[in-house]
Amino acid sequence: MSVQAGSESRDAQAQQQRSLGTAAARNLASTTKSAPQMQEITSRWLLKALPWVGVQGGTYRVNRRLSYTVGDGRVTFVKTGDQIQVIPAELGELPLLRHYDDLDVLTELAQRCRRRDFRPGEELTSFGSRAEEVFLLAHGRIEQVGPGPYGEDAVLATVADGAYFGEQSLTDDEAIWEYTARAATAGTALVLTRQDFLALAERADSLGAHLRQARSLPAQRTNAYGEAAVDLSAGHVGEQVLPGTFVDYEPSPREYELSIAQTVLKVHTRVADLYNHPMNQTEHQLRLTVEALRERQEHEMVNNRSFGLLHNADYDQRIQSHDGVPSPDDMDQLLSMRRGSKLFLAHPKAIAAFGRECNKRGIYPDPVEIDGQYVTAWRGVPIFPCNKIPVSDARTTSILCMRTGEDDQGVIGLHQPGIPDELEPSLSVRFMGINEQAIISYLVTAYFSAAVLVPDALGVLENVEIGRWR
Repeated sequence: MSVQAGSESRDAQAQQQRSLGTAAARNLASTTKSAPQMQEITSRWLLKALPWVGVQGGTYRVNRRLSYTVGDGRVTFVKTGDQIQVIPAELGELPLLRHYDDLDVLTELAQRCRRRDFRPGEELTSFGSRAEEVFLLAHGRIEQVGPGPYGEDAVLATVADGAYFGEQSLTDDEAIWEYTARAATAGTALVLTRQDFLALAERADSLGAHLRQARSLPAQRTNAYGEAAVDLSAGHVGEQVLPGTFVDYEPSPREYELSIAQTVLKVHTRVADLYNHPMNQTEHQLRLTVEALRERQEHEMVNNRSFGLLHNADYDQRIQSHDGVPSPDDMDQLLSMRRGSKLFLAHPKAIAAFGRECNKRGIYPDPVEIDGQYVTAWRGVPIFPCNKIPVSDARTTSILCMRTGEDDQGVIGLHQPGIPDELEPSLSVRFMGINEQAIISYLVTAYFSAAVLVPDALGVLENVEIGRWR
């Protein structure tokens, strides 16, 4: 009975249909189709905004005036469960231990560091008291508060993860705290006392010899930037004897070698032969591969530990947000650290957080037009989005500010145009042959790097909170 009913239903449908159905007609029609789409493609403002300098021989040397730098890095820690320890070799970042490499002694020094947890508002040091210990900040944010010009407290500096302070107390018996270290957040520090340090120096011959040598070195005459001083005379009258001088250079300038990003694109000959109309399959495969390669290039230029901008910003050019969130005050401070800032670079979520802070204050920054697009700006300096800047598990990120260009002693991109089989400047596509499976292979290669010509060309606002909405 049911079989007969189904047959009657189909017959009724056939009688009702009076023209060709769309499903059948589609078999004879040419569809209108888009080119292959790719969600990974971003605006890549960093690659657009950086001036690119051609490099011959694959290496770019940055010659600088001689600078005397001591202990200007960060201290790194290792966390095992709830235990925090400083990596012994990282103690060499302290000015007094610069170039000291006795790992056994550094390991014992690291073991003598005592953990100290602190709460928001707690004072770790007191202004004017004797300084007898150095603090290694493993986690948290500390405000260094001193007397202002009119008697009120003023925040002199803000330090966070990896910073240290009080290093002068290790050898100076008369050192005093020139500020009050007040915790802005909860955190953890490791503390090394002068007593423990000197006790080890008396027992370890290598450390004692290092300290005696450090004390015997004459003080180097430098300018405000740590560069070797140039003797000048000004405002004199008569026939005063003029000082003689010269400008010294770094004996071992840094060299940037071009980095590389590569992949092998494979296309089956059957696809290339039979399915190339109306769109060229090989062409679109190559287009999407190049897009992915350029995305990886921008990621490396931000995050690579050797030449990436986040890792090559000088310690003195890194600042902490005063309240955690990216405020107009923080952006002003970041701008004030260099002349001729050309751009900010921030994660889109950091830009949104900055916009929220502006809204709270009733501030509405004017955008600027860049290549026909309107971009958020602060003080006329565009804030370009870059999703390659990492966001930590704690919902914090960084904002970069830079001066660009070789003539302005800024940040530059490095590449080598004119390479063989070049498709775009410093990007080549080379035919590698056809294998036994009839698969065509193309080697796609991009060469690139980035250089910071002088330290103040690049600054970073670190540990910016992006998840606070109140």
